[in-house]
Amino acid sequence: MEKVFVGIDTGGTFTDLVAAPLRGGRYFYRKVPTITADPARGIIQGISELLEENAIAPEAVAFLVLGTTLATNAVLEGKWAPTGLITTQGFRDVLELARQRRPHYFNLDIPKPMPPASRECRLEVSERVAQDGSVVTELNLDQVRQAIETLKEKKIETLAICFMHSYASPAHELKARELVKQLWPEVYLCTSHEILGEFREFERFATTTVNASLMPIMDRYLESFERGVKSLGIPHSPRVMQSNGGAVSTLAVRQRPVNTFFSGPAGGVIGTVGLGQQLKMPDLITFDMGGTSTDVCLIHEGVPAQKSERQMGGFPVRTRSLDIHTIGAGGGSIAWIDAGGLLKVGPQSAGAYPGPAAYGRGGEQATVTDANVVLGRLSPVALLGGRMPMYPQKAKQVIDRLAKSLGVSAIKAAAGVIEIINVNMMGALRVISVERGEDPRDFALVAFGGAGPLHAAEVARSMGMRHVLVPPRPGLLSAIGLLHADVRGDFSLTRLLRAESTHLRKFNAGLVQLKINGRQWLREEKLPAGTKTRFEWFVDLRYFGQNFELIQPLTKDSLTVASLKKLVSTFHRRHKAFYGYDLPLQPVEIVNLRLVVTALKKSPAAAKPVLPVGAKRKKLEQRLVWFADTGFVKTPVYQRDQLRLGQRFKGPAIVEQMDATTVVPPHCQVQNDRLGYLHLMLDVEKNSRSTS
Repeated sequence: MEKVFVGIDTGGTFTDLVAAPLRGGRYFYRKVPTITADPARGIIQGISELLEENAIAPEAVAFLVLGTTLATNAVLEGKWAPTGLITTQGFRDVLELARQRRPHYFNLDIPKPMPPASRECRLEVSERVAQDGSVVTELNLDQVRQAIETLKEKKIETLAICFMHSYASPAHELKARELVKQLWPEVYLCTSHEILGEFREFERFATTTVNASLMPIMDRYLESFERGVKSLGIPHSPRVMQSNGGAVSTLAVRQRPVNTFFSGPAGGVIGTVGLGQQLKMPDLITFDMGGTSTDVCLIHEGVPAQKSERQMGGFPVRTRSLDIHTIGAGGGSIAWIDAGGLLKVGPQSAGAYPGPAAYGRGGEQATVTDANVVLGRLSPVALLGGRMPMYPQKAKQVIDRLAKSLGVSAIKAAAGVIEIINVNMMGALRVISVERGEDPRDFALVAFGGAGPLHAAEVARSMGMRHVLVPPRPGLLSAIGLLHADVRGDFSLTRLLRAESTHLRKFNAGLVQLKINGRQWLREEKLPAGTKTRFEWFVDLRYFGQNFELIQPLTKDSLTVASLKKLVSTFHRRHKAFYGYDLPLQPVEIVNLRLVVTALKKSPAAAKPVLPVGAKRKKLEQRLVWFADTGFVKTPVYQRDQLRLGQRFKGPAIVEQMDATTVVPPHCQVQNDRLGYLHLMLDVEKNSRSTS
């Protein structure tokens, strides 16, 4: 029986599903509305429909991976489980003291984020470990017992244990954990040295507490999901995409749900890396616009940018992730008028239900989708290949109401909505390019997500970018990318010591410990026999006295006098390249040791083009479409899978397909290449003249 891989990307509005046999380049797709009240049920229903529609036997599914936004939504909405914290005496308020940075320099009334564990549920015990791992004060186990009883009375569901300097010696956290397991076995539990074995107590406490608050939510969700997968007759346990671009077992996600904050968007980045390899285009910027948000990421020389810390719900979460920047800008983003009478768009979204008014599900507020319908950019008849009827009159009604409030025409109001959302997304692109020292004009913009191709050309042109690439299945690229994800785990620990030969033994002991942790994780992942693995080593370095580090690769899993000297020399050079100066006489510190373990797996072959060369381009219709350069103009509408491979044509044009609509503005050349990718080549000079 031929093995089949299945990828699922759950978004705020739609859930995308794709299945592909290992060989042959055949892909099968399904796009269904997300059931926000019970996302697991909606996913299982979608899998069942996908398999049944394409006559795929459930027992043929050998790899099933899920991208989910559940953890992200829970944090942003503050819907975490009742959480407790046991910490070192004198440190219960670390989560609120934070770094003493105000969210806004000039507004003193902005409230601080509420920690997952309220103050009355953060209890102190007597213990202290020094930064070198030596014990200053022994752990008072009687106080731990009393803290457990107190938190039981407060109906706590999940518990974090965070002691000072546990990254240097976890002995006290281990003792406290064992006592909790004995006296309170049903509580969800995590310790800071397991979640983040690094120094900086605020970041470690915040990451661990946020992780604890998500454990019950993710556990119940995955239990329902796994039960549903099993009921379909699929024999293999599913995997879940992490923020770092690797897929892991549900057991690993249950223990560390913070690793899934960018689970869904990571699939799109991995998919973009793959298409870059296929097209030999190493410098790309992803532009993933869905119904609720837009995610962007810069890929340079085939490698996506990465980060070690993200802000989630106002708290720093230190976990290795792709450097994906997200804003609240999607097809469902709601247009509104602020107190000063100015038009704003987002970040609030109509979501899947009630959704935009044009969907006919009861939406009563104007959205980006409604503006696109009024301007003729979206089909006024149906989406999803005819499966989802559209109601253009309802879109016009909500845009008319918005226009009346603004005192302008409906067309001007709709055009304003489009312009504002495009400017918002330009800001997101600047964050990951210009603000990182990269020129976006050196990159091609890869447009995907259900709404990405609708807006990509105009956003790119405004950024001075000349090349927009639209994959064959843009609305499903994130789900396709999930199929190609390897299994990956990231591990780190702090060794805050000067990079001198006298500390080699401690550095190498840390590297050995990381190797032990990595091998233990591989055993827990229960990979098939013969799976190839790759161990990659990194260190964080800084000048003595600095507060931030540069990450640098190691060529081997141990350090020698010679390799340490070369490491320091390379750091000086890289520091000058990054910051414009170096300090060769200043001592260098090694701060953290890191290990990335990757288990390589086979992936389905790239999808074959839908039609052979020679198929005829078929025009569906002509309709009036609004463009900033021209106003309304008669515009040809094409069905994408009927475009001839290798065909070239000029804008303006609309290209429709089941999962997305591509808007081709005037002064744009389009080529449908021989692999089925649409290349939009923009005339930036024309744009500058028309807007000047």
